[in-house]
Amino acid sequence: MVRRRTAVVSIAAVGLLLASPALTACGSGPARAGAAAVVGDHRITVSTLEAKVNEVRSAEAKSPQGAQLIDNSGKLSTQTLSTLVQNEVIDKAVRKAGVTVSETEVQQNHAQALQQFGGSEAQLEAALLTQYGIAPSGVDEFFRTNVEVGKLIQSLGFQPGSDNGNAAVLAALSKTADSLGVRINPRYGTWDAKKAVIGTATDAWVVDKTPPAADQSA
Repeated sequence: MVRRRTAVVSIAAVGLLLASPALTACGSGPARAGAAAVVGDHRITVSTLEAKVNEVRSAEAKSPQGAQLIDNSGKLSTQTLSTLVQNEVIDKAVRKAGVTVSETEVQQNHAQALQQFGGSEAQLEAALLTQYGIAPSGVDEFFRTNVEVGKLIQSLGFQPGSDNGNAAVLAALSKTADSLGVRINPRYGTWDAKKAVIGTATDAWVVDKTPPAADQSA
């Protein structure tokens, strides 16, 4: 069985909070033709989404546990689109809050995570792929977003990783998403405004393959 490691959770607790794959869906407006989603005036094209999904699938195929990873990520398109939309919302929220992130801070966050894997970049990349569906090409963006969210929580007066901090940043991101306006192509599901994620797609052919629970002994 493919185990989901918890080592990354300490540096990306909010990532887990925002990327839950099984949520109750609510309505969303129609997206523009050719768009997977529209966030404010920015259009996330189907081709952009497919390129991101293909990067993940390619990385999964190269893994020794590739078949299991692919089987456990049956709703990868929806989850990937949810991440792309969230990144747009996070970028807007941090700009509005006056939060800035330096390349040094991103590198430091990356280095802290790397220590949890004995300095092995390959093991870190494998964990990000398994836990979050992040291809190696998306690792830098992952850590930048992680720093952004942590600093946004601090700007709200809370400690990153705390329950109150997670709740506060989720509320802030939901408010930002509402102000921007988020429209999702129904092919990929519907936008859950309260949780700032794309809920479960409703197409009859979609099979819910929720990944196994994290290994609490890791």
